[in-house]
Amino acid sequence: MSSAPPVIDIQDLSQSYGRLDAVRGLSLKVQPGRCYGFFGRNGAGKTTTVKCLMNLLRPQGGKVRVFGLDPQRDEVRVKSRLSYVPDAVAFYPWMSVRESLDYHASFRTHWNRGLEADLLKRFGLAEKQKANSMSKGQRTQLALIAAICPEPELLILDEPTSGLDPIVRREFIQTVIGAYQAGDPDNRTVFVSTHLISEFEGLIDEFTIIDQGKELLCMEADAAREQFKRISVRFQEVPERLELSEVLQVTQHGREVEILTDRNTDGLMARLQSLHAEEVTSRSLTLEEIFVASQNLRKVLA
Repeated sequence: MSSAPPVIDIQDLSQSYGRLDAVRGLSLKVQPGRCYGFFGRNGAGKTTTVKCLMNLLRPQGGKVRVFGLDPQRDEVRVKSRLSYVPDAVAFYPWMSVRESLDYHASFRTHWNRGLEADLLKRFGLAEKQKANSMSKGQRTQLALIAAICPEPELLILDEPTSGLDPIVRREFIQTVIGAYQAGDPDNRTVFVSTHLISEFEGLIDEFTIIDQGKELLCMEADAAREQFKRISVRFQEVPERLELSEVLQVTQHGREVEILTDRNTDGLMARLQSLHAEEVTSRSLTLEEIFVASQNLRKVLA
């Protein structure tokens, strides 16, 4: 078993802006080779956490380590091993696409020119186009190319698909990020902060849901899909109010009832069948559905 430290190790992180507690006692660990989802609504504390990882903010409480190093004391060593795409990207307006990429490459010891050419063609970016004439989506595409071509050990993405159209988003996530990790699956790690969870569903290995600066849920993705279920029931007649304890949500439309649960699915299905149900089926929740139900999760997990 590898003795390497976690790629990201956050312990009891706290950060405030005046009276606003942006992050409150957050802890998480990201192991090498994982695609880690950091999920939350806008304003939940995601970007503040990422800025602490990047030493753009100094934590007011707790500890942050990247590759086992302190981002404040070892900033150059940390940043030489990662790439970061913020939620709002900017380039020198007078530089062309070609000049911008060459500028970024000059700071790196490694740069995959073949990958660069492939991504420029895939995104349809013209090398002579100036940054000040590019759309928000094009600037995001350029930032993603600049982040991936050094083939870093860690890719930190803060709302990386913001401004991209649906087709480009899908190709970037499924093809580009997938290919980046496949190039060295044991050592390339992705930390993606987003509220567009469905687009990353097939890539996420583990995730944390954050709300109002605090962790709501932290799980392996496969374990979460196994644990959280949607049970669909159709009764012979419109049932009386169902008294079901320890479920996340119950929705009824006439004879049909949908139940979200995170425990004892088999026992619950058996009980529903005993209430003269015509049909009882269950399926795993997607990560997005778990995220949407997070307010109910807060009550159950408290």
